[in-house]
Amino acid sequence: MTGQTHTWEDVIDDEIRAVTRNYAPRMGLRGRPALLCIDNYNAVFGDRSQPLLEAMERFPSTCGTAAWDALAPTKQLMAMAREAGIPVIHTTADLANRSSAATTSATKRAIGGRDPEWDFAHFPDLAPQSGELLIRKTRASAFYGTALSAYLVQLGVDTLVICGNSTSGCVRASVNEAYMHGYSVAIVEECVFDRNWLSHKVNLYDMNTKYGDVIFVDEALEYLANHTGWPASAQLRNDRALRTPAVAAR
Repeated sequence: MTGQTHTWEDVIDDEIRAVTRNYAPRMGLRGRPALLCIDNYNAVFGDRSQPLLEAMERFPSTCGTAAWDALAPTKQLMAMAREAGIPVIHTTADLANRSSAATTSATKRAIGGRDPEWDFAHFPDLAPQSGELLIRKTRASAFYGTALSAYLVQLGVDTLVICGNSTSGCVRASVNEAYMHGYSVAIVEECVFDRNWLSHKVNLYDMNTKYGDVIFVDEALEYLANHTGWPASAQLRNDRALRTPAVAAR
């Protein structure tokens, strides 16, 4: 919306703004969107809103209050996508293929929670609904080693609207690959979050400069509302009658 200031403005200077002018101000969004909800799982929320360092004592992977601040706008975003019949796709960690001999992970994190099943289960308010695709992944990107591209092609998607965490990790990795696959990409500023405030700001700035458009939630809601009924929407609604709770894919 006019008059809103992006979160990175207080960490860049005039030299960086001058460099930014070498890039297009907007990629632009096309007409067949899907909402990609990245890693909205329990580990990053914990069981209550607490300051980061305090929350980390019980939930090492938490994003503290940043996660909880993103909760209400993300619920709005999901509700609008569902109302418009737009595909809603979720990701979380793939626990099924872990073993003591070979373990892959999204980052080089050394300390995590003690209960992976709980940690990587979706936070109840943001959990997949019946018929929504659930992608289980082993690395940061939602694309790497998964069937996400195949589903997007089948649905006819050309634009990804992205929410979730962390801005500097799995969100950024997914945005980069989405751009490489040729999708238009929107990152919804109020609906992505990170435990590191500096990484959050810098990565939003850099993604907006190079790989997508960082937009505010009001613009995202308007965009989704204006794309009700595109062809994949009808296909998705028809498919839902045939699906059981959240279709899981790797």
